[in-house]
Amino acid sequence: MSTERPDNDVTTTRRRSPLVAASVAAAVLLAGGGGAYWAATAADGGDDTRSAAPGGGGTPPPLALDDAGTPTAPSREGIAPGEPDPHGGRLVYRASGKLPDGPAKAAVQRAGGTVTAAEVARLAKALGLAGTPQSEATSWKVGSDGDGSGPVLRVNKQAPGSWTFTRYGSGGTDNCKKGAVCSVAPGGSGQPVDEKTAKAAAAPVLKAAGQDDAALDAGQLMGSVRVVNADPVVDGLPTYGWATGVQVGPDGQVTGGAGKLKALEKGDAYPVIGAAEALERLNAAQPPAGEIGGCASPAPLSDGVGCGAKTGAERPATTVTVEKAVFGLAVHTTGGEQLLVPSWIFSVKPAGGVGDTVTQVAVDPEYLTREPVPGESTGDATPKDRAVTSYSADGRTLSVTFWGGVCSTYTAAAREDGDAVRVTVAEKKAEPGKVCVMIAKELTRTVTLDRPLDGRKVVDAASGALVPRA
Repeated sequence: MSTERPDNDVTTTRRRSPLVAASVAAAVLLAGGGGAYWAATAADGGDDTRSAAPGGGGTPPPLALDDAGTPTAPSREGIAPGEPDPHGGRLVYRASGKLPDGPAKAAVQRAGGTVTAAEVARLAKALGLAGTPQSEATSWKVGSDGDGSGPVLRVNKQAPGSWTFTRYGSGGTDNCKKGAVCSVAPGGSGQPVDEKTAKAAAAPVLKAAGQDDAALDAGQLMGSVRVVNADPVVDGLPTYGWATGVQVGPDGQVTGGAGKLKALEKGDAYPVIGAAEALERLNAAQPPAGEIGGCASPAPLSDGVGCGAKTGAERPATTVTVEKAVFGLAVHTTGGEQLLVPSWIFSVKPAGGVGDTVTQVAVDPEYLTREPVPGESTGDATPKDRAVTSYSADGRTLSVTFWGGVCSTYTAAAREDGDAVRVTVAEKKAEPGKVCVMIAKELTRTVTLDRPLDGRKVVDAASGALVPRA
């Protein structure tokens, strides 16, 4: 296997949440230079006849991932892999012990088709909602038809069937772990229920969503509301980014939640790399010391100065310890479609810092590909539209976040249709000859929509990738 790094082979994600892996089927604990690896036999896909090792019959087709090589969910409190560290130099990940090889191959998982009224009714019943699912353009709705203050469930018809539930209408918040929508009862008073009670309240909802075997974490509190986060086990492997969040109020009643309803189906199986090689590729994605790193695109940050240009000062590297490595499945997109991709899930912790999670695609780079996106740089310093990394919404106001240069100006625009809002961030470079500080920073621009999102997905118009909620 080649160990050289292809141009588009590194795909990483990072989110600020602890990895829930106590009951998963594949894990490795790193301590004292030793390690242990429990491989999930399902990861080998022994009965999957659609794929084989390179050179064998049924070789899987290339796996095209959107924006391969750039972070897809940077932490708002930390620094995503490949992004500039405002406190100093590049991040260097170092394992605290021996890393495992993992299985020989593993399959991607996809959610296809559309959500039926019967699937929505099953979830609505588990949430205590009465009534028949009503079709509203691209989504299903069950619940409040009055002033919007009553309970309401909304489910996107298209797979993966993203759903949100709020018992008390408006007044919730999206400041929740793993993207769940948190709804709090008016006043939010009372003592939160214990973890056992919260898990029991969430159990019927998780079963209706097909995630009754998920690994649960009920440690998060939002005032008097306890949040149960469920990471499903798929094909015997833990997942990252496919979580369901269920919020339980002080009276033991489910007050809100969010997740995905459509069941996953096994796709092609691909040869995978071990955790050590994955960690090498994760480190290779970091900018060298003394260079501008983490550019959101190949576009220059100022006239004549591109990403990777020397800053003239060596910046010390920040070492981040990899405390645990788990082989599993992490969310990525291909052509805007969400899927779970075989990945190494690293639990990391900087010296004196808070624990984090970083994922690295484990598919053998020989099977990864990415088609150039419209407007991408062709090597002649022509800029492309900025990649949108996250969004938030408040009524008709849509805020999009991206990385850009401090000397350029940026404008955001949106094109709306029935099931999606396609956003574009355009860059206007500084005037020629203007002295510019060569720093990339996270920026936000707002767009006023014709109507609220109302369950519609947000898509980066340049790449076709789904944009995650901040």
